[in-house]
Amino acid sequence: MKFIKKIDIFVFKAYSLLFVGTFFICLFIFLMQFMWRYVDELIGKGLTLDVLAHFFYYAALTLIPMSLPLAILLASLITFGNLGERFELLSMKAAGIPLVRILRPLVIFNFLLCIGSFYFQNVTGPEAQRKFYALIYSMKQKSPELEIPQGIFYSEIPGYNIFVEEKGKDNGMLYGVMIYSTTDGYEDAQIVLADSAELQSTADEKHLMLTLFAGERFRNMQAQGNMMARSNVPYMRETFIKETDLIPFDNNMDMMDASVFSGRAQTKNLREITHGIDSLAHKSDSIGRSLYAYMNRSTFRRKERIAPQDSVRIAQQALTFDTLYYRMSPDQQQNVLRRAMQKSTVASNEYEFRSLVSTDVDKSTWVHQVEWHKKFTLSLACLFFFFIGAPLGAIIRKGGLGVPVVISVAIFIFYYIINVSGEKMAKSGEWIPWFGEWLSSMVLCPIGIFLTYKANKDSAVFNIEAYINIIRKILGLRLSRHIARKEVIIHDPDYPAVQASLATMAEEWQDYAQKARLRFPPHYAHIFFRDIDDQTVVQLNQEMEDLISILSNSRDAAILDALNKIPILSTHAHTRPFHNYKWNMALGIFFPAGVFFYFRIWGYRLRLYKDIQQIRKYSAFIIERIGKISKTE
Repeated sequence: MKFIKKIDIFVFKAYSLLFVGTFFICLFIFLMQFMWRYVDELIGKGLTLDVLAHFFYYAALTLIPMSLPLAILLASLITFGNLGERFELLSMKAAGIPLVRILRPLVIFNFLLCIGSFYFQNVTGPEAQRKFYALIYSMKQKSPELEIPQGIFYSEIPGYNIFVEEKGKDNGMLYGVMIYSTTDGYEDAQIVLADSAELQSTADEKHLMLTLFAGERFRNMQAQGNMMARSNVPYMRETFIKETDLIPFDNNMDMMDASVFSGRAQTKNLREITHGIDSLAHKSDSIGRSLYAYMNRSTFRRKERIAPQDSVRIAQQALTFDTLYYRMSPDQQQNVLRRAMQKSTVASNEYEFRSLVSTDVDKSTWVHQVEWHKKFTLSLACLFFFFIGAPLGAIIRKGGLGVPVVISVAIFIFYYIINVSGEKMAKSGEWIPWFGEWLSSMVLCPIGIFLTYKANKDSAVFNIEAYINIIRKILGLRLSRHIARKEVIIHDPDYPAVQASLATMAEEWQDYAQKARLRFPPHYAHIFFRDIDDQTVVQLNQEMEDLISILSNSRDAAILDALNKIPILSTHAHTRPFHNYKWNMALGIFFPAGVFFYFRIWGYRLRLYKDIQQIRKYSAFIIERIGKISKTE
């Protein structure tokens, strides 16, 4: 007996093609969103195509673990939505194949994807993160491409602010140039005004050659000379016809060593993260021991400054601090206060510094712990999203890129908000790291189990009518009858028999209303501590519905209108709150909730009494109407 069946191949083929497509779509979306984070810092750098290719390559590698869960969710939703929409899933179930068996090949495939995601995050991901950080840092440090705009100040050249009024389109000349230079410091700032200028890079791309034509140079002279010179000669003015300045400007890109970023938690595998957590714990213990020793030394020094004989003398005289302080001279008092202030400031700064160091170590520890758990949670998210997407697609039975995309995005945003919030809380130390990182998995797992169970049982999870009925029961609302005249009637009602049955039923309703005392308050113990149904109401209601069903074949519009006015009864609402005896007993014992349901039951009893009056009224009308019909015939 072969392990792989044709149905497995069919389902896997339908899923795998969609998974490949959705994976690259999700990766592209995440890549575009990721790129916008760095677009302001990288634009105008004059980066070559190979540098940009490396940027997108390493960024895509780092985003694969996040793209996989969304791709699995979307692919499973579309696959099983298509199978349900084309009734292929229904055919499989009709052949006796349960949904769990249909999911088996895809469960195995996604389990392998889960293992692959974990391996990727633990082996390939850290190396890609290191190289990506090195590339980003190198790109940020690269000097900007020389593309000076017109009409605004350009400050990307270190030490220079350049304003160009107009740029020549044909020759590349700059017109109406104003340059504010602080290369020699702010005290020796220079302002250059030129009619035109030409800017070119040197052959080695290490400098810029700025050639200015017909201009003036103003230099601040306040940093030079004596006071008299500064008051008489505040600045120097120089006029030139042509002048050339050489500006240092390295336009080459030097790649940084990726090993510099090996200390980050994102660039480590599980073994390195575990080692890093141990090192940080040892460092935290060392800081704690150092602070403890420092506090002991400070306490010892304070005690050491008071001689034993002085302590005895002070104790004998029972002198307080205020007494000693006011016996001092004003100069001594100021000296004591100044020394106390200095010591308290030094101690406060020392404690604050040590607190900052300890906090940095703690934050680094939390980040390492979060990254350790993240490698597992992101991998398991692939499996959780499959058990959400596949049953959900089987339930909604909608394929294509319409409804599945909307549902997938909504579910993923819900997951992303929980995941990011938990991760942020864990990294800040407000939550335990494992709880903050596993919170999203704790939410996804029960949802996946619930949807898989409901889909396997063919439960109508998204049947709006079922939820409306539940709300109606809670609010005590009822449906109205809608009996329309039939175009074709095979058998007319037996009016004499129906007339006699209606008269008998009306009398039985009247007898029941008198015996049940529906207008009076019910007995509290009978409601909550008796597990008995009102069989009389159930029987009379069934007889009434049978008669209404017979009379619905009538051709008389007045009878049909009277039938529509007969209310639909709730046969159990006036007896007890729930069908479960234990729940009713618990409500009866818990007095505040019991009082609410007690008055609710009383309201249902009053409503039943009014319904019985309506039934008797329209039964009498129908009996009279049948009599008129019999006379005319």
